[in-house]
Amino acid sequence: MKRLCLLGASGSIGTQTLDVIHQHPDRFSLVSFSVGHNIAAARQILTQFPVPVFCVAEEKDAEVLRQEYPACEILSGDAGLSALASRTDYDVLVNALVGFVGFLPTLRGIESGHDVALANKETLVVGGELIDRALDQYGRKLLPIDSEHSAIFQCLQGNQLKQVRRLIITASGGAFRSRSRAELKEVTVEQALAHPNWKMGAKITVDSATMMNKGFEVMEAHWLFGMPYDQIDVLMHQESVVHSIVEYVDHSFLAQMGCPDMRLPIQYALTWPERLPLQEDETFDLARIGTLHFAAPDLQRYPLLKTAYEAGRAGGILPAVVNGANEVANASFRAGKSSFLMIEETIQAAVQAADRHAVQDPEDLIKADAWARDFAVSYLRMHAD
Repeated sequence: MKRLCLLGASGSIGTQTLDVIHQHPDRFSLVSFSVGHNIAAARQILTQFPVPVFCVAEEKDAEVLRQEYPACEILSGDAGLSALASRTDYDVLVNALVGFVGFLPTLRGIESGHDVALANKETLVVGGELIDRALDQYGRKLLPIDSEHSAIFQCLQGNQLKQVRRLIITASGGAFRSRSRAELKEVTVEQALAHPNWKMGAKITVDSATMMNKGFEVMEAHWLFGMPYDQIDVLMHQESVVHSIVEYVDHSFLAQMGCPDMRLPIQYALTWPERLPLQEDETFDLARIGTLHFAAPDLQRYPLLKTAYEAGRAGGILPAVVNGANEVANASFRAGKSSFLMIEETIQAAVQAADRHAVQDPEDLIKADAWARDFAVSYLRMHAD
């Protein structure tokens, strides 16, 4: 029985993690969780999992819930997330938070002696160097939940990293993969959120449309697998059937395939090195799929993928700047305050304006993130349509 602390329980990955727990109540138990502002979801989770402690985003919500659940310890805010991750009453931290807010809880979870099942991209995008150092210091494991990194992880089983020629991360291309850049000028939020393959949260779905998400996945792969950027490629694959590929030095290609169902990588991260049955929503049938398509990415069409490679290679605080500016610009577009193409423009402007220096501790990342957000807000105020 693995005791789980689930951060981001009301989001897409969080709800699917709860489904995995439901399917295997003899293997997993939920002992703590967090939600953001979805207090109704917190109440619903508590009816199924009466945990002793949980966290919400706002202290005012925590005060209301303390009246309803006097037997529970109810935390709030970023400090509450870190406190939850620092506890010793669980076995695995499942980090399904969205954004830079997920970095410190991951670090605190490792420092308090826990393995982490990671869906929070920003943990490694922004703080990969510090996380890598902490994993070595505390002897813990980071198990990937992202479908692409889970696929690579599965294809590496029984083999050695030194025998890998390259990692190939597949990309659907997002909601606008069939549109030219000229056609992107007037796209709407609703159109951006209509991902053709995956059911994901709003922020990551927009990141998929800009390919910022894929750039982040390249950075993640660099830290997860210790692979140089020159050995990490992106391959367009519109069906999202092949989740990623590992090419070995003998030119053997191992690919992991399946339906676009995030419960599979969630469950594998929690059961590795074992596998458990999973109730499918859709049967995977290659004969029915028939044909798969692959193509090289066009970096003129998706400039943020190029930006991600450049920021990753530069290192230091630059990945934090890219992420912070993206979070602001993405949210601005989703709120209808700026255009889709302003996301790219804002991030590229932040990269050009940023000072570049090394990362010594979490405070360096916090300062870089704050600078990038302030810059993005000002830039959008001056340039947004």
